[in-house]
Amino acid sequence: MAASFASRCSKVGRSLLGGLGNNFSNLTSTSSEMTHGSFLSQQQRTFIQMRTVLKVVDNSGAKKVMCIQALKGKKGARLGDTIVASVKEAMPNGKVKKGKVVYGVVVRAAMQRGRCDGSEVKFDDNAVVLVDKQGQPIGTRVFGPVPHELRQKKHAKILTLAQHIA
Repeated sequence: MAASFASRCSKVGRSLLGGLGNNFSNLTSTSSEMTHGSFLSQQQRTFIQMRTVLKVVDNSGAKKVMCIQALKGKKGARLGDTIVASVKEAMPNGKVKKGKVVYGVVVRAAMQRGRCDGSEVKFDDNAVVLVDKQGQPIGTRVFGPVPHELRQKKHAKILTLAQHIA
């Protein structure tokens, strides 16, 4: 009994000595809830790097792109960074066709980013807006929220096309 309890506590991250208190039955139910409930919330969020598939949130015709290269950092791209990507899925009558190599600006990233006021912004998915070599958007609409950090990265045109600024 004690061995199975110790193994369950070690999976959750609690120590056996710190966890044994007055309420033994409450601790076992809490540890079993934590092993099942918080597994998905503890997954690792990483940079947008090579071979990351991103959703396209403009009306350029592409649906999904795969990152070929991040143009800024060594580790990968974050919010507001420009990437080179290959179109993996596209609508048949769009401006961008499947297989084309395009530039894109990351407008939503699952990795958290700290703001200057101490808060952090994090999105559920990775999304990109396709741009040309000069940085002008290919599409005429941007769907979903985009962070206001794009203004610092000189992407004001994307902010004006966006429906909601987070």
